[in-house]
Amino acid sequence: MTLVKFANGNKGASVSPFLNDVFGSFFNDAYVSDRLVSRVPAVNIAETENHYHIELAAPGLSKEDFKLNLEKDVLTISAETKSESTDENKKYNRKEYSYSSFVRSFTLPETADHANIEAEYNNGVLKINVAKKEEAKIVNREISVK
Repeated sequence: MTLVKFANGNKGASVSPFLNDVFGSFFNDAYVSDRLVSRVPAVNIAETENHYHIELAAPGLSKEDFKLNLEKDVLTISAETKSESTDENKKYNRKEYSYSSFVRSFTLPETADHANIEAEYNNGVLKINVAKKEEAKIVNREISVK
């Protein structure tokens, strides 16, 4: 019987530990990782007696950056930001551009009232409240036993 050792996530398992250090530090660099990784905001979805609640974590944006669109039963949330800064110093001009965007789509249930949707952006969280139709609201009543 022969035992075979597997790397199972060890960094030192490649041909050269030096290459692991170089490529690992390159891809873990914040500048590179921000541009390589697609950033989609995290979402919490909840339901209460009268509403559906969607909370989208999108810090660093303003309410003007968001676009909400409802087409049939699909609610689409998108945001786009562009920034440009110029620093003129010592006879040279430096320009830095930043661009980021995302799109998230949610299929609303048939019980959602499309005419009654509200959105608010506060402290980095976009909160969307979708009202339920009257016939979809839970009716609680006590039933007597005869």
